[in-house]
Amino acid sequence: MWFPRLAANRALRLCPSDGPFALTIRRDNTDRIHDLNAAAEAQGLYRDMPFAEARAFCPQLQARPADPAAEARFLSGLRRWALRYCPWVGIEDADGLVLDITGSAHLYGGEAAMLTDMRARLDHAGIEVRLGLADSRGAAWALAHHGEGVAPPGASAAALEDLPIAALRLDVATVAALQRMGLRSIGALSRTARAPLARRFGPDLLIRLDQALGRQPEPVSPWAEPPHYAVRLTLPEPIGLVSDVTAGLERLLHALCLRLRAHEAGARALCLTLRRVDRQAVAVPLRLAAAMRDPARILPLFSRGVEGVDAGFGIDQLRLEATVVEPMPLQQIGRDSAAPEQLDNLITRIGTRIGLENILCFQPMDSHLPERGFRLAPVAETPSRDGWPACRPRPLSLFAPEPVLGEGAVPPARFRWRRMWLTTGRMTGPERIAPEWWAPDDGWRSGLRDYWRVETCEGRRLWMFHTPQSPGWFVQGEFA
Repeated sequence: MWFPRLAANRALRLCPSDGPFALTIRRDNTDRIHDLNAAAEAQGLYRDMPFAEARAFCPQLQARPADPAAEARFLSGLRRWALRYCPWVGIEDADGLVLDITGSAHLYGGEAAMLTDMRARLDHAGIEVRLGLADSRGAAWALAHHGEGVAPPGASAAALEDLPIAALRLDVATVAALQRMGLRSIGALSRTARAPLARRFGPDLLIRLDQALGRQPEPVSPWAEPPHYAVRLTLPEPIGLVSDVTAGLERLLHALCLRLRAHEAGARALCLTLRRVDRQAVAVPLRLAAAMRDPARILPLFSRGVEGVDAGFGIDQLRLEATVVEPMPLQQIGRDSAAPEQLDNLITRIGTRIGLENILCFQPMDSHLPERGFRLAPVAETPSRDGWPACRPRPLSLFAPEPVLGEGAVPPARFRWRRMWLTTGRMTGPERIAPEWWAPDDGWRSGLRDYWRVETCEGRRLWMFHTPQSPGWFVQGEFA
């Protein structure tokens, strides 16, 4: 399957538009056409054309910015949809799918009926598609892009005879070199001596030719489905005691944590669903202060939610799902490795009573200004084990700037601060910090600051700055 206008079809499905339409993307410091519909192509526009020229040729052109990430997700959704036809579906480039329908065509009444069904469904969805069917993956790609047809079994060479060289998935330089030699079709290339071609173009040319003609295998590699972190336990008899539910939950936790450990992941939020015999379901959510995958640590945290469940006439099914999962790679175990776990358990236990959104913590914030290097954020919204950046040394104690009695563009040899006379022993700097013009702050109206680390002979290690526009010295922090 080749979708020649995948990006444009996706955009027009979301917001239909009549007349010429194009998607633009910023490339080489210029807005260029990323994709366009048939009406725009009929006006003489083409892909990679500068958008300014396109508007000059077609004043009524409607345009929107392209979204490559959304296009990749859309193609991934089409891949899942294509699983209805066969279990082996892979992605071909950024605008195509490859299917291995061996043993599946008879379920739709044959290959022709299957292709008809594909085309009808995609046309109904407003997605333009070109189909190619052959014994080999390379031949199917060539037919979809340059012929759109079906090659009978064992007749791939005849079907590709008149197709251009570009149908072999070669780079532009190789195609141009072959055309200068007079080799313009796949049939002419296949009848040419192989040794001179290999010496001049290398083995890739012959490999592509053999893959298209079916002489060399090229299997379809389907995408692996993302892991599903959910387990279920169906009971032969209903249960209603808290101890019985806890015992079933323990079994589910062991199975779920084994799956999480296999993928080096940890659960940040879990949901236990208890189905009663009257077909009503009760959900017991649990949010964790940090990613976890230890059943012994997670099981006691469910006790408060499980005790408040109304079992009704009994519970016959338990389902446990990790709704939020974070990467949790293996780490070396040391003597102090238990301290963070105990803190996470404490935060989670408090959060189950008052809510994790009510527990705040300091998190680093990207800012030029030292006063804005942090923010208060709920524990549940912050990534676990996210450390503070250490690109520049900063003092442990930070306070409002305090004036210093001293002069000069470098730290003075002797200055007065907090009624103390101090002598400069060693200094490191300067580090110039400019104010953020997009975030006005009255404390930074003075402009630039040149920061110095100053070690005094009296033992104080200060963080001082000088304002060059209005000469003056200030102390804003002290190193431990």
